Amino acid sequence: MEVALRLENGRTVCERCLLAETALARMRGLLGRRELVREEGILLRPASSIHMAFMRFPIDALFLDGDGRVLKIARDLKPWKMSSARRSKAVVELASGEAARRGVEVGQRVLEDAN
Repeated sequence: MEVALRLENGRTVCERCLLAETALARMRGLLGRRELVREEGILLRPASSIHMAFMRFPIDALFLDGDGRVLKIARDLKPWKMSSARRSKAVVELASGEAARRGVEVGQRVLEDAN
């Protein structure tokens, strides 16, 4: 299933965001992909940490609390690195540089729209 993500101010965060809510879907994540294009992403829920083991490209990761507020932004997270955020309930993984390009900042709320 895919969802679109936007900020409360209406700015788009991710046009086509894959929803990963099962253990298997979260474990697989973006593994096996050669790249992540600007319009795509993945929403991992529940999640408070991510790893980049076996990944081929860097990403931006948005750590969200239970209300969808951005707690932390891990920018340009490289392969073989890890990141986490206390109290995070979900993580949005985007192409590297997309958080800045789309104006996402800590404290903003991310909302879901069904595709």
